[in-house]
Amino acid sequence: MVTHSSSTAAKKLLSAAPVFAALGDPARLRIVSRLCEAGPLSIVRLTEGADISRQAVTKHLHALSDAGLVCSERSGRESLWRLEPLRLEEAQRYLGQISARWDQALVRLAALVEREDRDEA
Repeated sequence: MVTHSSSTAAKKLLSAAPVFAALGDPARLRIVSRLCEAGPLSIVRLTEGADISRQAVTKHLHALSDAGLVCSERSGRESLWRLEPLRLEEAQRYLGQISARWDQALVRLAALVEREDRDEA
């Protein structure tokens, strides 16, 4: 039987999965880091000093956009790409929830071990 809380957790996981998949690529992670540090940048600026082509950067930006992590806006003749902080915040909250569950599991495990040690003594 699926409970409401497990159904909600499954929906959150499905919502977060594209974000983590997009961030799983080192080139995309560098792009996100660069946008985080510098703010909105054009593809030309994103490729400066990078070891990948404009076409590759464009491909990665579209993958990040599909995951809701970046968006572009026109500025004159070029597009500027910027982070979408909401999706990053959602991913951060999800990781926080997982971390809290892990901490709770460790506390339960420690209590179990202590109880078994007392019972054996």
